[in-house]
Amino acid sequence: MNIHEYQGKEILASYGVRVQRGIVANNAVEAVAAAKQLTAETGTGWHVIKAQIHAGGRGKGGGVKLAKNLQQVEELAEQIIGMQLITPQTPPEGKKVNKVLVAEDVYYPGESETSEFYVSVLLNRGTGRNMIMYSTEGGMDIEEVAEHTPHLIFTEEIDPSVGLQGFQARRIAFNLGLSGNAFKEMVKFIDALYNAYIGSDASMFEINPVLKTSDNKILAVDAKVNIDDNALYRQAKYAEMRDIREENPIEVEAKEVGLNYVDLDGTVGCMVNGAGLAMATMDLIKYAGFEPANFLDVGGTADAKRVETAFRIILKDPNVKAILINIFGGIVRCDRVAQGVVDAYKNMGDAIKVPIIVRLQGTNAEIAKELIDNSGMPILSAVQFQEAADQVKAALS
Repeated sequence: MNIHEYQGKEILASYGVRVQRGIVANNAVEAVAAAKQLTAETGTGWHVIKAQIHAGGRGKGGGVKLAKNLQQVEELAEQIIGMQLITPQTPPEGKKVNKVLVAEDVYYPGESETSEFYVSVLLNRGTGRNMIMYSTEGGMDIEEVAEHTPHLIFTEEIDPSVGLQGFQARRIAFNLGLSGNAFKEMVKFIDALYNAYIGSDASMFEINPVLKTSDNKILAVDAKVNIDDNALYRQAKYAEMRDIREENPIEVEAKEVGLNYVDLDGTVGCMVNGAGLAMATMDLIKYAGFEPANFLDVGGTADAKRVETAFRIILKDPNVKAILINIFGGIVRCDRVAQGVVDAYKNMGDAIKVPIIVRLQGTNAEIAKELIDNSGMPILSAVQFQEAADQVKAALS
């Protein structure tokens, strides 16, 4: 589950991480009030107006602006709230901005130059350990840094049996070139950041940039946070942070009815049972020369009602030109699935205007094929993987 920057900073602050302070606003009037409050609390004279959407690269799209007075705060808030913000990480049409974060200016002059760093905590799936990834090249696209100057990216793996050790936090601060009070501040920052990552059941904390201020403080200027969906049952306060306006509406609807659905860019809809079979089905579609339009796992049951619901969700995507149903009959018998498909097709009438290919394998697979072939419905059946691929190809050629 993705959350907004201001919400990520709330989590960080609760674990003792120093953050750039800010107040969220839903309109220009609230933005001006937030700016006045920040000035009173922090002494900041300038304010940063930051669009709150679930995507990075907001500054490149015009979603992060500096206001030097209250009039500019109002003007920039009016400009940003309601805009369709397009960044390298949004869909082509962008995302609508519903709120902004009015934040304090932390790039004030002082005894030393400011420095920006990149720090993230995430799972290294190759080793099964948490990993801190960091770089002196903060404030930039970390992908570009990784591609062109990989020697500037460091990693620190954490042994799950002992957790983050003090020497590891000190090594991170040393590799970032820090000394004196900034060194001590970074050690504290890394320790608190890792505790926030573990305590919130996050799958990623990405702070870009982490700022060394001119008076040698270390703080998070941004916060991109993903919370593990599987842990939300024990993280109720974080589950409430979910903003469904930022999510794909079809995926939201599917989740509400208990279907695992991920929207993709292709033309062949997929209905399967089991994540492994879903991945294989998408490979099958690509092998046939096409692209999958979605990942949809109906789970261990596939009765008429569930199949019909899955049909309706898949067909909400106007790009779908065919649907491939690929079910392995282990827990559920193939003939029951076949009857469910036929009944769902009958119930939906003329709503289905694309070819349907059904590949059933497992318990009673042959009976299932006979049910479909004798249903009188324009449904194509297959038993073998290759046969299903050929049916998709023929239907779309």
